[in-house]
Amino acid sequence: MMDPTTDKAGHTGDPDAVRASLEALRAEIAKAVVGQDPAVTGLVVALLCRGHVLLEGVPGVAKTLLVRTLSAALELDTKRVQFTPDLMPSDVTGSLVYDARTAEFSFQPGPVFTNLLLADEINRTPPKTQSSLLEAMEERQVTVDGTPRPLPEPFLVAATQNPVEYEGTYPLPEAQLDRFLVKLTIPLPSRQDEIDVLTRHAAGFNPRDLRAAGVRPVASAADLEAARAAVAKTTVSPEITAYVVDICRATRDSPSLTLGVSPRGATALLATSRAWAWLTGRDYVIPDDVKALALPTLRHRVQLRPEAEMEGVTADSVINAILAHVPVPR
Repeated sequence: MMDPTTDKAGHTGDPDAVRASLEALRAEIAKAVVGQDPAVTGLVVALLCRGHVLLEGVPGVAKTLLVRTLSAALELDTKRVQFTPDLMPSDVTGSLVYDARTAEFSFQPGPVFTNLLLADEINRTPPKTQSSLLEAMEERQVTVDGTPRPLPEPFLVAATQNPVEYEGTYPLPEAQLDRFLVKLTIPLPSRQDEIDVLTRHAAGFNPRDLRAAGVRPVASAADLEAARAAVAKTTVSPEITAYVVDICRATRDSPSLTLGVSPRGATALLATSRAWAWLTGRDYVIPDDVKALALPTLRHRVQLRPEAEMEGVTADSVINAILAHVPVPR
């Protein structure tokens, strides 16, 4: 019989064991997804911070497979919604359904009532349906007919989107983007990684059958909760707090930007830096942690001036310039 102090994945509450279980996610995901280590790290960080993830990349770079493999390596309930132009908000959140037998309306939960929601190609649906996720992402609840209904815990939205210049896409509004903890860009694979992908497929790999690929659950909800408790104990010095604030305030003064990082964004950067510090085995945050998470945490929270965009300036280049300019605390 399993010891009552041990969770379903077999790990105790020992911080090192819990950290090892989350690190094991990388090995499990690597059984199905070649490369993409930064994206895997971003997903784990978001889980630790109770945040949501936006994955952007051209079609065919394994965005959906990455999220599906993560869910297979975790003992969490997962649902997928394919966002299309005709998708309605109630298709995501649920709706009241009339029951003729009882002559009453009953609530039929939508796919948002899960632990891990894969919102596939979220920018292919109009803003009205996109905004149906706002309350769920921020308040962890859905209100239908005036009644708030709490979502399960843990709850994470992992949304994929194609680059905005592609046909048939609706750019996410700033309020929606700001609800995502991190935005991860999925690049095209290197030549060697692409060779590895084709070699796996030639050997019989089936991306629709992850169990056959050997992907197994290596962490549970209990592991995740224990890890979050450990992250909350990670020390942040006043100097690091000031460093995060200085970086975010510098975006508001940048001549290349019309919109800088809000206080919500500064809070997000502090949270992701703490999670990354804990994952790397420290119980305190250093400036390198902040630098490592600045791009994924801030790139979707700034808006470029049209003239800067025409000159080839990107959000990443602006943030990198700010990181090089803001004094680093000792």
